Amino acid sequence: MDIIEFLTNLIPYPRIHYPLVSYAPLVSVDYFFKEKLLTVPITAAAFQQKTQMLDCETRQGKYMGCCLLYRGDVTEADVHQAIDNIRRKNILHFVDWVPTGFKVGITFRPPTVVPGGDLAKIKRSVCLLANTTSVAEAWNRLSRKFDLMFAKKAFVHWFLNEGMDEKEFTEARGFLGELENDYYEIGLDTVGKIVVNGDSPLDP
Repeated sequence: MDIIEFLTNLIPYPRIHYPLVSYAPLVSVDYFFKEKLLTVPITAAAFQQKTQMLDCETRQGKYMGCCLLYRGDVTEADVHQAIDNIRRKNILHFVDWVPTGFKVGITFRPPTVVPGGDLAKIKRSVCLLANTTSVAEAWNRLSRKFDLMFAKKAFVHWFLNEGMDEKEFTEARGFLGELENDYYEIGLDTVGKIVVNGDSPLDP
């Protein structure tokens, strides 16, 4: 799978290009022998909040695309079973203007770990790249924190002394607000009528 496939399968609009990344399993050496690390459970784990690199509640949002990248002792049959298991549980909600498909890549070389590190050497792993409206939670948290600090002009003088203009802060805040709104509108599921700041879907 190359970068062009990522663009095609994950990014329906040029501005909506912030994928959510998760990785499973992350297994401590101490608990290695207590864990079942088969393809089905590690795939299910990749969709859980505790394996995400960004704190957001994906069950409250909608997906626009998913890429599952496996490493190690994984077969296509195992992957199909894992995806069928996810679909049966109905825990993923896709926007209604894209197919509910999964892009899959398999590398048969096993995952590597740092020698002497805290992570156990395992036979298989999966990395999930997903485009979901849930990442808007992160923008919202960032906006609130910025607004609180900027209202007090906290640390602003450091940036002004380096040559920045205060207008750059307000412009950046405006862009972030537009981005939040873009994600919100995508979640509305207006089939064939969604326009994000003048952009139309790349693959409707």
